Amino acid sequence: MHKYIIKRILMLIPVTIGVSLLVFVMLDLAPGTVVDIIGGEMTTEEIAELNHELGYDRSVFYRYFIYMKGLLHGDLGTSYIYKVDVWKLYMQRLPATLQLAGASVFLAIVLSIPLGIKAATKHGGVTDNLSMVAALLGLSMPNFWLGMMLIVLFSNQLGWLPSYGATDGFKSLILPAFTIGTGLMATLTRTTRSSMLDVLRADYLRTARSKGVPEKKVVKKHALKNALIPIITIIGTQLGNAVGGAVVTENVFAWPGVGRLIIDAINQRDTNTVTGCIIMTTVMICIIQVVVDVVYAFVDPRLRAQYASAKTRKKPEKVQGGAAA
Repeated sequence: MHKYIIKRILMLIPVTIGVSLLVFVMLDLAPGTVVDIIGGEMTTEEIAELNHELGYDRSVFYRYFIYMKGLLHGDLGTSYIYKVDVWKLYMQRLPATLQLAGASVFLAIVLSIPLGIKAATKHGGVTDNLSMVAALLGLSMPNFWLGMMLIVLFSNQLGWLPSYGATDGFKSLILPAFTIGTGLMATLTRTTRSSMLDVLRADYLRTARSKGVPEKKVVKKHALKNALIPIITIIGTQLGNAVGGAVVTENVFAWPGVGRLIIDAINQRDTNTVTGCIIMTTVMICIIQVVVDVVYAFVDPRLRAQYASAKTRKKPEKVQGGAAA
């Protein structure tokens, strides 16, 4: 298991190189540079000096090489706009993004898993059909549209909840969390229903029912436990998506997270901030996926047995190789 974790961590190296190079090239192709933003009142000589200082008189690959050289020493660079170390800037915004992502996933888990179980146990009934229609609607609504509709209804018309920012505590979190959580709920409901349907048809559950085990106990203790693997997969994937994909929602609600920071930095052509934030977000998503894989081994005994058998197979191979020699 530890070798698998090390292998996944080492995969971050080519991923980081590819992501950072793509960001540099994409921003270089976009019109304008950060010098156009911060050099408005400078003279021509001062602008030329700033271009030389930031490397804009060289190729994009030269600037990329300089950036990666600093990254090897743990330096994400300094923001051109905010004049602050990108690492510090990212860590200032990260708690708001994690708060929003955690609330969205928690909302999806609390609502969708019971609904998916209910739909599976009432397969073909009214509850099943209504839940699938609701899931289809949740998958079909774009986050930016849903967010704006929620603002119009609950902020502008009813005045119940704030429409932007994070100054009102829990009340500020409700609308953006529900906006992101709607799509997550739809996916998790469908996955829970499908996984539960497969398990509920298994022979060992028929045996449990024939022995007189109550249906609620059959569903909660036996069926749900064995249906958890795909559910955990979706939860881990959706948590990663919520952390890395909250850019649109954070901008709709002016949420002070990493997503809004990235969009502001892109608009201002702040290459260091964009690259550093995307690299750190990529690392976080990869770490979440590794944690999900580790959780598999604790939930599914078959995986634990597979890792154990892999270890025992390697030892005889070494002995045979020595004997053959």
